[in-house]
Amino acid sequence: MFFKVITTEEALEIVRGFGPVEEVTVPVSDATGLYLSRDIISPEELPGFYRTSVDGYAVKAQDTFGASESLPAFLEISGEALMGDVPDILVSHGKAVKISTGGMLPEGADGVVMLEYCHTLDKNTIEVSRAISPLENVISPDDDIKRGATALRAHSKMRPQDIGLLAGLGIMDIPVFRRPRVAIISTGDEIVPIENKPGPGRVRDINSYTLSAFCREQGAEPLVLGLCRDDFHELKSLMEKGLACADTVWISGGSSVGTRDMTLKVLEFFDHMELLAHGISISPGKPTIIAKVGSRAVFGLPGHTASAMVVAEVFLKEFIRRLSGSNGDDAGLSRSIKALMSRNVESKSGRDDFIRVRIEKESNDQLIAVPVFGKSGLISTLVEAHGMIRIERNSEGVYQGQVVDVMLFNN
Repeated sequence: MFFKVITTEEALEIVRGFGPVEEVTVPVSDATGLYLSRDIISPEELPGFYRTSVDGYAVKAQDTFGASESLPAFLEISGEALMGDVPDILVSHGKAVKISTGGMLPEGADGVVMLEYCHTLDKNTIEVSRAISPLENVISPDDDIKRGATALRAHSKMRPQDIGLLAGLGIMDIPVFRRPRVAIISTGDEIVPIENKPGPGRVRDINSYTLSAFCREQGAEPLVLGLCRDDFHELKSLMEKGLACADTVWISGGSSVGTRDMTLKVLEFFDHMELLAHGISISPGKPTIIAKVGSRAVFGLPGHTASAMVVAEVFLKEFIRRLSGSNGDDAGLSRSIKALMSRNVESKSGRDDFIRVRIEKESNDQLIAVPVFGKSGLISTLVEAHGMIRIERNSEGVYQGQVVDVMLFNN
């Protein structure tokens, strides 16, 4: 029996209740994928000067008013603004200064005519066949960002473009939440190291590797504590080690009810342990334990790899986000697509079914979700699948041709 079975929504609410890890300061070059712990306020304007966004000629916009292909404006070339230099040329009425993209506008100019609309008559004269308005093709000093403005907000995940913005502002170090550390324990007398040839009744340790890879993919740091036999004292020792060195402990195997399952018994040994869930009404993955020891979460995951990875995709992905510093604003950015079911799929009421699917494309570019069926212990079903669909517990299933949301793996 399961002692405290909860719904998918209740489990998600639990994992969202765990706060972020500590704040650290890192070089901006090392911050990709980390979450900011504080707002970043711009210390200056960006770009900080008037610059052109096109190749062409810097002019007084008024000198081009009325210009057209049939009645061009004629301007005298008075020099060239070189990249990286402060131009020492004053643009007066009737004058034009050649300029390249990114160059600083010379004094007196208030617009740039694109090169395509300028025709050189001789080395001193151009004709302009198109009128421009003031500041056309010009980036103003604070067009990117103003001094004192919030450049980036706390709890936002650092992307390459964010790193570029900070570099442009000359910010070298930033406050972020460090990467969460996840202690991983793989349990079972039948588990052997992957370098060993498993004998009858034995299997290689898959879960340590899949869960470690999952953590790295989500931006967490896995700490593999090794294999553990179905032994109370051995599991207690490893769990104590995990609670001491990591922010959370994940135990694969030992979460279902059975005479040799130790996870729940070991958890009961710890002071200040709170059992939050012993079973989630999902398939696969029902025999999942969620507990809290002090401030740290402990997850007892199913021993079957496919079941453990479904639990990881549905719940632990969100859990790592929260430990990493997400405030939930980016939850809707998880990648999902819509597709049509290729066939009917029945579902038992009272539980959420997570069905692995492969995405195929028809000749009309319509995406089709093809179920990947297999027994719960088969990892090949995960390898073949591109994602999962959720059949909610109050539904009897999905029908062929029905539009479904596919939660893609690796998002």
